Amino acid sequence: MNQGLLDDLGKLIFRFGFGVLFLLHGIDKLTNHPGSLEWITGRLVELGLPGVLAWGVYAGELLAPILIIFGFYARIGALLTTITMIFAIYLAHAHELLDMTEHGGWALELQGMFLLASLLILFSGPGRLSANGR
Repeated sequence: MNQGLLDDLGKLIFRFGFGVLFLLHGIDKLTNHPGSLEWITGRLVELGLPGVLAWGVYAGELLAPILIIFGFYARIGALLTTITMIFAIYLAHAHELLDMTEHGGWALELQGMFLLASLLILFSGPGRLSANGR
């Protein structure tokens, strides 16, 4: 197998895995935590930001992962997930930024991995095995 194909296959596997995990996170928020939108709205308003920005959570946690999974404007999807993770860390996890778990890991491992994975897709693109397939 040539190196270009291996790179594209790696991007496909990464995109698919990341997109599914992020989408499941969004579906859980939508179905099992119906009050989360109100909580996010309240936090935004507390910080002097417009509460309407809370609706971005649906774009970032439902639409964006679908774009990433299929590689259809995946960089736009990755930009949305990056923004979503910055807001999530700032709104809900800032107080844990320097905390460690009882097992020695960073308290924000999941959030950190989602943010770094979003940045990876944003900068490296979806690869040729994608809907936009360039």
